Amino acid sequence: MKPFVDKSIPKISRVQPGSAPGIHIPPSWEVAESTVTPEEIYLDRRKFLAGLGKVGLAAFIGCTLPGWMELPRAWGQVAPDRRSAGAGQGPELNGSNPVPTAESLTSRYNNFYEFTMDKSWVHVLAQALRTEDWMIRVEGLVKKPHLLNVESLLRRMPQEERIYRLRCVETWSATIPWMGFPLRDLVNLLDPLPSARFVRFKTFLNPNWAPGQKDRFWEPWPYVEGLRLDEALNDLAFIAVGMYGHPLHPQNGAPIRLVVPWKYGFKSIKSIAAIEFTREAPTTFWQSMSPLEYDFWANVNPSVPYARWHQGMERVLGTGDTVATQPFNGYAGQVAGLYTP
Repeated sequence: MKPFVDKSIPKISRVQPGSAPGIHIPPSWEVAESTVTPEEIYLDRRKFLAGLGKVGLAAFIGCTLPGWMELPRAWGQVAPDRRSAGAGQGPELNGSNPVPTAESLTSRYNNFYEFTMDKSWVHVLAQALRTEDWMIRVEGLVKKPHLLNVESLLRRMPQEERIYRLRCVETWSATIPWMGFPLRDLVNLLDPLPSARFVRFKTFLNPNWAPGQKDRFWEPWPYVEGLRLDEALNDLAFIAVGMYGHPLHPQNGAPIRLVVPWKYGFKSIKSIAAIEFTREAPTTFWQSMSPLEYDFWANVNPSVPYARWHQGMERVLGTGDTVATQPFNGYAGQVAGLYTP
């Protein structure tokens, strides 16, 4: 399969024609990294990235990590011009930059129903998640179905940072710096057949780890999400293996997750265990649970109520502010063309 090129989306580049070499001219949708975290944490993160190959990660994160997590030492070897223009500035929220989100909130206020429906308790129960030797089953309309070892995948994928807004269907939002690589790169590596039109993602199924899967056994586990192939190949679609300069915490979707910033957060599936290429749109977890409330697309749309919430406004975590929600979460310039007849 030839690499997909969407000519309607400008190529991300740190150096634009006519500029001095090494000068970064950000695209209109980039959020300044210094607005996402306090400066002292931002600087500490840079030191962390530079030293990943020298110090054990568990000492930084305060929990036991799988052995392969030493792999992101490559993050400290990424040249400055590899850093992506990651997060959408796009239309400004109430005329200002997005409000910084502290990691203490984004790592302690989580939806991960496999473990519990209590956001404040997910980070405790999720520590049972075992990510050593994590494998992803690649299947469906693909030239070579196989088991993909995440450790091997990370060895061959250059890492970059992207700062994206996250909009939950429950009408709250956050701004998060992710580490990882474009989903497009993974799709091209897996080499789907020309007949493939959709990508189906599936997380793990293990009630021994995840009490929510055991307690609510009647729900259609494992969690399933999907994208149309051209959505998966869009520049913004991202595979994250870290955040705030360190590997993902279990509660945030370790060891590998999807980030699709123009869609409601439930589309960004955590702890991916299978990727399947299909001809027809897959039925997602929430479509199975409540087909009248959830559709396949789940694009952020402030003018249309979604699930059981009105979507015109959102609460920004950690600020007490309520701001107007933007179409496609502020990324319309990059993705609206995907949905034009």
